[in-house]
Amino acid sequence: MSNNAAVTADGGEIGRAQALQALACGLAPLVDMNPVLLKPETETGAQVIVQGKRFATMKARDYGKQKAKLLPPVLESFRRIGEGRDLVIVEGAGSPAEVNLRAGDIANMGFAAAANVPVVLVGDIDRGGVIAQLVGTHAVLPDDDEARIKGFAINKFRGDPTLFAEGMDIIAERTAWAPLGIIPWFADAWKLPAEDVMDIASRKGGAIKIAVPRLNRIANFDDLDPLTATPDVSVEIIEAGRPLPGDADLVIIPGSKSTIADLAHFRAQGWDIDLQAHVRRGGHVLGICGGYQMLGTEIIDDDGIEGPPSRVPGLGLLDVQTVMASAKRLALSEATYMPTGDAVSGYEIHLGVTEGHDCQRAWLSLNGRDEGAASADGKVMGCYLHGLFSADAFRAAFLAKLGKPVTAHDYAQSVEDTLDALADHLETHMDIDQLLTLAG
Repeated sequence: MSNNAAVTADGGEIGRAQALQALACGLAPLVDMNPVLLKPETETGAQVIVQGKRFATMKARDYGKQKAKLLPPVLESFRRIGEGRDLVIVEGAGSPAEVNLRAGDIANMGFAAAANVPVVLVGDIDRGGVIAQLVGTHAVLPDDDEARIKGFAINKFRGDPTLFAEGMDIIAERTAWAPLGIIPWFADAWKLPAEDVMDIASRKGGAIKIAVPRLNRIANFDDLDPLTATPDVSVEIIEAGRPLPGDADLVIIPGSKSTIADLAHFRAQGWDIDLQAHVRRGGHVLGICGGYQMLGTEIIDDDGIEGPPSRVPGLGLLDVQTVMASAKRLALSEATYMPTGDAVSGYEIHLGVTEGHDCQRAWLSLNGRDEGAASADGKVMGCYLHGLFSADAFRAAFLAKLGKPVTAHDYAQSVEDTLDALADHLETHMDIDQLLTLAG
């Protein structure tokens, strides 16, 4: 379940976490790596993506009744992804101890039973009560499911791991599961793309301050990852109820799964007033995807794509208008940043078409067509291309417009280096040979 999605090489979408796992494996992301993706649209409903494509929008209760029907495509993806592979690791979603949800389960023990795969349970000691987590899971599982669990590991341990040796013995004694290791806290995890907006971290004290309002249905916020990793930048997520900071150099309005609803939320916080003040002070603004749509004069949803049919005034900082459409654009895209000629790679994942006078000041050439819009002074900009800040040259050029020095930073290499360090970390602290033996 995530609104932070990635576009795949085979033309679908999967969760951003699964795309990072593909990168760690040295593979292009494919829809089979995340055969069912839930993208929350309301507190009780979500868009259901099956093998990369929209399947339906369902309330949680209705999805609970229908999810067993999704097991065949999940198993189909599992079989396909395993062809020619030595090892497939299947990540559960939720907890195997949710026995109240066991009937029809396709994401935990239900899948493990259907695919006949062994299970390793990982306990998060940072949350506390890890012995009770693991022993309690053993206690509540039905016998058939419990028998599938072959080993366990402890994750996110802080301090001297030898102090938990007795805890490992207690868990092993009470469960008969094989102990696979105590994994210490990995301090550089923040350098990896974030799965959840709450995981966004930044080096504090960078000369460039970027403020990002936390939208209710914030989506595809991976645009922030390269910025948080840049030494000269501090990224601050602004929670509801807090004003946009007056000393921000740049405000980024990120993507949204429910643009019109999030625009109402934006106004309810008074952020529209804060943003106008930011612009009057000479501050810069960038809207990406849903944020781009919000910056215009109007969002037209006559067909009720996002809810009841409506026409909603935008923030009015760009002279553009968006018309919502039912067809979602999903594409991996190559672009050129027009002011400098720097190459940019990214992806498009949006509903709606945006047009208007400020589109005459497009600042990207995207697959041979103009993309984006800008105000007359160039300080308010918007576009549909996600991932553009991953390009080091573009990122440096864009940040340089803010008038402060920027240190060169190879973002892609830093992610690769961190993945290598994490692999070494696991190999040092986890019994990988035993894990492979358990996998058969």
